[in-house]
Amino acid sequence: MTSEHTILVTGATGTVGVHLVEQLLAAGHRVRALSREPQSACLPEDVDVVRGDLGDVDSLVGVFDDVTAAHLITFDGSEFEPLTTGPEIVALAEKAGVRRMTVVGDDEEPSPMEVAIEASGLERVFLAPGEFMTDTLGWAARIKAEGVVREGFPDVPSSPVHEADIAAVAVVGLTGAGHGRTHRITGPESLTPRQRVRIIADVLGREVDLVELSRDDVVAGWRRRGYTEDAVKFLLRVRTDPPEAGYRVLPTVEEVTGVPARTFAQWVREHAEDFR
Repeated sequence: MTSEHTILVTGATGTVGVHLVEQLLAAGHRVRALSREPQSACLPEDVDVVRGDLGDVDSLVGVFDDVTAAHLITFDGSEFEPLTTGPEIVALAEKAGVRRMTVVGDDEEPSPMEVAIEASGLERVFLAPGEFMTDTLGWAARIKAEGVVREGFPDVPSSPVHEADIAAVAVVGLTGAGHGRTHRITGPESLTPRQRVRIIADVLGREVDLVELSRDDVVAGWRRRGYTEDAVKFLLRVRTDPPEAGYRVLPTVEEVTGVPARTFAQWVREHAEDFR
């Protein structure tokens, strides 16, 4: 049965957004997706795709009409800079009758968007995921070409989360009870890069070698990519003495959704063609 209420999804073509749209539709909800270029959004035909830009508040007039809940992103879609238009967006949403918002952010350093939502009268659920499994696609080209992963600090653990699980928690936040929460979200296992390479090799049924980069090589690579010295120091600290929060496994996904979190092996099976 189709819901009489509309849920707005921003970042609908992004890593989490595509899963969120799919899951909301499957649950029978009406979905509106915000896009700068609706004609190239490639979303299901049941989705009401509207033009708009969160960085340009004037473009959002009418976007929240008939919307009861909205999922917002916190950054500019082209520059990946934090959005500063949060207060204006929240005011538009409240005026239109939106009652609830979810947003993916960081529970340690709230974005301007999160601060604006927190200060509003809206029901809200904040999602604070750890490392995304999709970050592993950074290895895909070299695995395809050479069967090799070149990585520094290969024995530092993390608990990567499947993007569909982040979306599943967001669905509950948008449609269920329990607002006013911050959900830290992890995958179901703590894995090092070395272990992830082994899983990829097992799923692909081919040999994938891990070549360990030296600390100096890793730092030189960060500097070539334009990282500031402060950023380099921070990344080194995280890699050499990782905080427990980076690799501790939490039961959030199953507690919120009632379904166990997806494993890294499952994610690799879904993306196997990206590595072949």
